[in-house]
Amino acid sequence: MKLVLWLLSMALSHHGAGGFLVHLATECPLAANGSVLWFSFTFVFNKNPLVCYNDHDQLFEACDMGLLHNIATNMATQLNADPDWRRRMAGGRQACQSQSQRLWSRTGQRKTPPSVRIVSTALPNPAGTTRLTCHVWGFYPAEVLVTWLRNGSPVEPTENGLSPALANGDWTYQTHLSLLTAPKPGDTYTCLVQHASLPEPHQEQWGPGLSPGLTVKVSVAVVVLILGLILLGTGMVFWWRAPAPGYSPLPGHNYAGGST
Repeated sequence: MKLVLWLLSMALSHHGAGGFLVHLATECPLAANGSVLWFSFTFVFNKNPLVCYNDHDQLFEACDMGLLHNIATNMATQLNADPDWRRRMAGGRQACQSQSQRLWSRTGQRKTPPSVRIVSTALPNPAGTTRLTCHVWGFYPAEVLVTWLRNGSPVEPTENGLSPALANGDWTYQTHLSLLTAPKPGDTYTCLVQHASLPEPHQEQWGPGLSPGLTVKVSVAVVVLILGLILLGTGMVFWWRAPAPGYSPLPGHNYAGGST
């Protein structure tokens, strides 16, 4: 590192040179299966790559083709001749492989089950139409299968099909599937979600509930039932307290046998 800073300071020590910043950037790109594609190590000068490590040839190369190209070439030559930097790159490749596998096991190989919720929206046209939207979120990996069932039978969605899985920014995804339908009392709609994290498909159910006319009838029936129970309870109390037929209490005694 002292050699790198010395080369830069010598190159920029002429009159008019201002402040500068050098930092090191390491990168380990991963394939879809979690394997390391290559190991990247770069000297960056004022946000511009200056010297890059070629993992295939295991050599440093100048990656600045502008005003600092000659400086970058000299730096690459000095770094390639330094055995300490060659050993450091070999250690970096090994660390990249081991650390990326631990990271991949906690992220790319994990399975997070989805949360599911059905939201219904009544539409004015045509009358009686309802949009059912099955929201599925918080799952990983992104592959998921969502289908609608009506009374246990598959039904095709009528609005654009399953939306593409969108990343939430926390290594989870979300999607939704909508269905336009005219539900009838007694119908059961099921959102069936199949995902690698679930031992069996998740079933989220929704029903239309009672119609307005039937709701009034049920309410009246409940009120009548409550009044009937009250009258029945009152009659039972009076019947229990009433004296037995043909019995006349003695003066000073009540029906329960106590003295007044």
